[in-house]
Amino acid sequence: MRFYSTRGGADAVTLSQALREGLAGDGGLFVPEQFPAFTANDFVNDVTLPSMANRLLAPFFAGDALEAGLAQITAEAFNFPVPLKPLAANNDLSVLELFHGPTAAFKDFGARFLAAAMSRLHLNAERPLTILVATSGDTGGAVAGAFHRRPGTQVVVLFPQGRVSPRQEAQLTCWDGNVRALSVQGSFDDCQRLVKAAFVNATLRERFELSSANSINLGRLLPQAAYYVQASLAVWRRTGQHANFIIPSGNLGNALACIWARRMGLPIGRLLLAHNRNRAVPDYFDRGEWSPRASVQTIASAMDVGNPSNMERLRHLIPDLADLKSFVSTDWVDDEVIAARIKTDYARYNEVWCPHTAVGAEAYERLSPADKAQGPWVLVATAHPAKFPESVEPLIGHTLAIPEPLAKLLALPRRFDVIAPSDSALQHALT
Repeated sequence: MRFYSTRGGADAVTLSQALREGLAGDGGLFVPEQFPAFTANDFVNDVTLPSMANRLLAPFFAGDALEAGLAQITAEAFNFPVPLKPLAANNDLSVLELFHGPTAAFKDFGARFLAAAMSRLHLNAERPLTILVATSGDTGGAVAGAFHRRPGTQVVVLFPQGRVSPRQEAQLTCWDGNVRALSVQGSFDDCQRLVKAAFVNATLRERFELSSANSINLGRLLPQAAYYVQASLAVWRRTGQHANFIIPSGNLGNALACIWARRMGLPIGRLLLAHNRNRAVPDYFDRGEWSPRASVQTIASAMDVGNPSNMERLRHLIPDLADLKSFVSTDWVDDEVIAARIKTDYARYNEVWCPHTAVGAEAYERLSPADKAQGPWVLVATAHPAKFPESVEPLIGHTLAIPEPLAKLLALPRRFDVIAPSDSALQHALT
């Protein structure tokens, strides 16, 4: 299969090329030339996430240098549990827990898959591959952990100074060796802009072999579709109905992965994209005009994105807003409501949400009875609440146990450099 740019100004490339380049030469994002078609019966013999991922992704890997290694890549990347738990006090709602990986966030799926693939592409590289990643909180830690000490690669993580939680910052800055962290004096949008500009900077492209590990990289999105396959099939086999998903959304990578899985024929019904006060996407749904803007800082920091990159892929796939709204809806909530939802659902369900998952939980509660009755709903839980003790613990009245992998990272010393939010500052830091 070949992959082409959303902007149509670059040649189609192989999967391996798309992973290495990250961003197309014309500044667009890589998308597949076609989507394979599946039915639920195609996965009847697949009982694990790696086996489902192998079947789902095989058409995208067909004919590529990575094709023979796909099974090893998925086994290496998806080696932690992905529970789908019915909510005890609400039989119509389940929770898909995506935070049981090594950095306690859903970003582990795509980051580990991409690292496993990239390491196989560059085992004999003459110069190291430099991974540039902008993060609003969780992506950078997941990418750093996935690529740490892998030969042939170096990682540079850009994060917005003072706009991630202390534990997120600890995860971003605890690495040594081939991982370096840059604290940018600006917003996540500044970090993302710097990364995109670096890819079209002739000086940097001549000196470094650059790639990305944000969800602008195709290798992040494709594996994320696999857990939507697993969850939707579990609901289908249990109820005979299509699963509806509530997805906390920032840069839209997680949402787009679900939409891609749906496009490939999996039993997925409606999607509810839940946003914090960074409401560019809900406003687009309400007004019909795409108007990105500067990001706003919230307690759901990983979703503080004012200009989500994957909107370009989404509008390329479904350019007609009416078509998109036929199965996707949006909502947004502010910090006070997020906090109230954490407190309320802990008392009601004995469940502790991270601030991002709480955005989704609140969006679900706002659905009308008729919408809730459309079929089983699945709340996507994106991060472990222990990553956000400052926000969560005062609301539930006690401290949270820290998962062992996260505790090990928090105990490490921090290392980072501070840079201005300018292209020249990043170029100076890299060179």
